[in-house]
Amino acid sequence: MEYDIHTLLDSATLAATLWVIYMIRFKLKSSYMEDKDNFAMYYVVPCAVLALVIHPSTSHNIINRIFWAFCVYLEAVSVLPQLRLMQNTKIVEPFTAHYVFALGVARFLSCAHWVLQVLDTRGRLLTALGYGMWPSMVLLSEIVQTFILADFCYYYVKSIVGGQLVLRLPSGVV
Repeated sequence: MEYDIHTLLDSATLAATLWVIYMIRFKLKSSYMEDKDNFAMYYVVPCAVLALVIHPSTSHNIINRIFWAFCVYLEAVSVLPQLRLMQNTKIVEPFTAHYVFALGVARFLSCAHWVLQVLDTRGRLLTALGYGMWPSMVLLSEIVQTFILADFCYYYVKSIVGGQLVLRLPSGVV
């Protein structure tokens, strides 16, 4: 049952992501700021190489294990292009700010969940994920993504407490 729910949620996330990409590329193309969107996508290659080298040691098909690892690593850094775009524009509209803050909160809760699960199982969860470097890399990926979003969340909360509707990022942030 747990795996079915994860598959359903992952499928819903994929569908929502594809819908957002479609909307940006076709329906909202006039509002796209191509000159501000200058983040190179080089981080995809290291994620793929890392997935080939460090992946789960479970009994699943090797291709599935490599794709699973690739997804974990890519998800950890997937918000970097959005944060770079916001850094370049220096102003973040409320809807986008709320969305990225929600991502940050979700990431924090997910990271806390993993840490609490490891503590609650006294480390047995790590062995359930496999052996070798993989369990540590899963936790490290969660922590990396949490810290990437923590900086944005700090400025978001500071902005909300200050009563600003539009988030203004200082230069050099992110």
